Amino acid sequence: MQDYRDIEPEELAADSSFQRWKLLGDPVAGDFWNEWLRQNPDQGELIEKAYFLLLMVSRQLDQRITEQVQLSDQEVQHEISQLYGSLDAQKPEPVRWLRFTPVRYGIAASVLALLGLFGWYVLNSNHTKGNVTYHELVAQVESPLAEVKNTTDKPLIVNLPDRSTILLYPQSRISYPKQFLGNKREVYLAGEAFFKVTKNPSQPFYVYANSLVTKVLGTSFVIQTNETAKQVKVVVKTGKVSVFAHDQEAPTSQKEDYKLGGTVLTPNQQVVFSETDTRLVRSLVKEPVLLEKDAQKQSFAFKRTPISEVFAALEKAYNIDIVFDEEAMKNCYLTASLADEPLFDKLNLICHTINARYDQLDAYIVIDSKGCQ
Repeated sequence: MQDYRDIEPEELAADSSFQRWKLLGDPVAGDFWNEWLRQNPDQGELIEKAYFLLLMVSRQLDQRITEQVQLSDQEVQHEISQLYGSLDAQKPEPVRWLRFTPVRYGIAASVLALLGLFGWYVLNSNHTKGNVTYHELVAQVESPLAEVKNTTDKPLIVNLPDRSTILLYPQSRISYPKQFLGNKREVYLAGEAFFKVTKNPSQPFYVYANSLVTKVLGTSFVIQTNETAKQVKVVVKTGKVSVFAHDQEAPTSQKEDYKLGGTVLTPNQQVVFSETDTRLVRSLVKEPVLLEKDAQKQSFAFKRTPISEVFAALEKAYNIDIVFDEEAMKNCYLTASLADEPLFDKLNLICHTINARYDQLDAYIVIDSKGCQ
């Protein structure tokens, strides 16, 4: 039998028995590991690190717990080796946009950082044409384009041929064909605009903003270019969008949830694309809003409610993912009435009540807690 005391977290994450316990709730595996923990009470940190490593990697591979799909040793080890191999090969600047949690959650933070950097390396390795400007993009289009410039100090509404609408902000411009022909709807943006796109899965909608391409089927979102900082920001209001570098084709071999390809964003998420180093940084928006109409009427009144149910309510209401150790926090309950506070104020109140803390990593909220007595 393997001596798990001398194992590294990444090795434990690839162990099939550990996977069955943490991902599938297998009772036999659970009995084994609970007994092992009883005999090795000093190894709690190892279990936590391995669990969060497994959770992050399994999400990257789109293995849903509800699908009851077990990750193989080879899949986990391959993903980890690829991520670390990419880091060794590229040796990038330190990641300053990611705040790391304490050491007991360091592995989760590290994996999320690696996932983000891995996406950056994919972009970098394929980026060969350099930055692209609005004028260069428009000049490459052979068919005639209509251009609208907003020289006023107020937003301007632009109606497109497919009944999509654009709210064009001051000092911005948009170019588009008089008719959308073929299998794509393509427009070109300089500045900032809010898009409300008419749904048409057979004719995806593409927005070219300098070196970043945003692809949608039908949704609403904001795109903002910053020529000074050499950045493009995309913020999603409704639906899904995908973003990728201009000289990359959106991946086609994606699973159903990610059929748009590229980096997929959902409501309350945003991405900032740096044209200088061709890096995509995904995060939650500054102030996530309630999305469901029912949730907007919800009082968020809890009376000795298990913390797992509290987090589930927030996840559904705000379309976010909250990562926490359910086993460690099984004795945590919340009695509180959360009214109109912004999401992060709600999280501050919850964490203060149960003696926990949270951090934002990528588009996830990670809860750091030693549990409740």
